[in-house]
Amino acid sequence: ILPAGSVEGVSLANNHSEDFGLIGYENTKAALNDVGIAYAGNGETFMCETARGLKVGVLCVAFYIDLDEMAEKIVSLKDRGAQLIIVSFHWGNELMYHPTDNQIKMGRLAVDAGADLVLGHHSHRIQPIEYYNGVYICYSLGNFCFAGNSKPSDMTSYLFQTRFRVRGEGEEQQITNEGFIIIPIRISSRADKNDFIPTVLTKESTIDSIMNTLRENGRKHCEYAVDEYPLAWPTTK
Repeated sequence: ILPAGSVEGVSLANNHSEDFGLIGYENTKAALNDVGIAYAGNGETFMCETARGLKVGVLCVAFYIDLDEMAEKIVSLKDRGAQLIIVSFHWGNELMYHPTDNQIKMGRLAVDAGADLVLGHHSHRIQPIEYYNGVYICYSLGNFCFAGNSKPSDMTSYLFQTRFRVRGEGEEQQITNEGFIIIPIRISSRADKNDFIPTVLTKESTIDSIMNTLRENGRKHCEYAVDEYPLAWPTTK
């Protein structure tokens, strides 16, 4: 189902990767290799390429990485030809709707080291987005297809979608961030139980609740929190 859903790369850096031991972990990697999906474990990197030839480098981290090591790995991705660098953090405290001080420190340092996008997860709850030095830091994307609970107390979440524009070639190439939207979802198609079918939300009051949660926690906890969470890309004529 991953290739069918256009998934090209995944992080294995999380606290459940070895729930079935080393054999289970190796089997997971073999399954990903069989269908051509790039991956990396804790402190590891991978490279993939978009349909238009843009080389994307990804660093995957579970909870903590030495700051100098993180910078070195980001530089190594650039040396390998990465034109766009994403850092994926599995971090923070479960069930919290805002980042910890350490998340904020790590996220911003990743940007300072050269990351073009920071994606966070682990809390099972949505957390605000910051726009720091021209880079988006998503402190927690919440859940998506989550099989760890038959009915989580909060099944709302969102998808994050961003665009990058590439201009020029070689040393003259410039890549700029062109904004983002969120797509509010429930991680189940049913409200009474978790059936593992992520479903786009349409009820206005539920969407407003998600937006208010993101805005309020952003104002309280994140100096560079975005002011708005657009739901659709601007239409062009």
